[in-house]
Amino acid sequence: MSFWNRAHELEQDGVSFVVVTQVSERGGAPQDPGAKAIITSEGLVFGTVGGGKVEARAIADSLDILKNESKQDPLSVIWNLQKDIGMTCGGEVTFLFEHFPSTAWPIVIFGAGHVAQALTRTLSNLNCQLKCIDDRAEWIEKLSIKGNVNANPSELVKELNPNSFFICMTQGHAKDTPILKAIADHAPDCPYVGVIGSTTKGITIKRELKELGVSESFIEKLRVPIGLPIGTNDPYEISISIVAELLQVRDSL
Repeated sequence: MSFWNRAHELEQDGVSFVVVTQVSERGGAPQDPGAKAIITSEGLVFGTVGGGKVEARAIADSLDILKNESKQDPLSVIWNLQKDIGMTCGGEVTFLFEHFPSTAWPIVIFGAGHVAQALTRTLSNLNCQLKCIDDRAEWIEKLSIKGNVNANPSELVKELNPNSFFICMTQGHAKDTPILKAIADHAPDCPYVGVIGSTTKGITIKRELKELGVSESFIEKLRVPIGLPIGTNDPYEISISIVAELLQVRDSL
């Protein structure tokens, strides 16, 4: 696979990445000018800019760029290999960092039960950056997408895109509430946050969030129940009603 084919593949998958290019070198460097590497949040995924300390620094700086979901301007840096990188040689190298943020629609689902299974299948047909998190490995394994097993899903919230659409579908409000509190702390201005369940459940959750000090503005925008008032209680029909609501909110932004 070519370098740019891999980059295109990442774009199609809705993955943000940084392309690092060695522009020039003086006095010796691990790679020649023109060397390229692709870095995602998982680290180096294609190419190389020399390995060792130089590449480790390039990866670290790329990961810092990727923490910001909005597009960053191209960044040119000049490193002295001895002073800035800690190498014995005293050469100098110039790198260009180019940020390619995902244009996919970020949606996070907490819970992987029957409705979540249907919802992930429905959403996987759209241009989404879709994440599903649950503490039950057996349910995550049934997903049509790659899910995330975590014993304490609320701890993952701080690592998520704060501009995501957040949906809670856990086993009950006792698990929903700490997740929602984490969302309120990390992403108070998220465009959508909702919980599957009844109006009565919503009243209970909102009361608990208020007791935890969550802002009124966040509580007011919390949707419980979720989905448009259409269809039956079939998981797939519920999922379609939820997707319709998500699209309605997305297109109003």
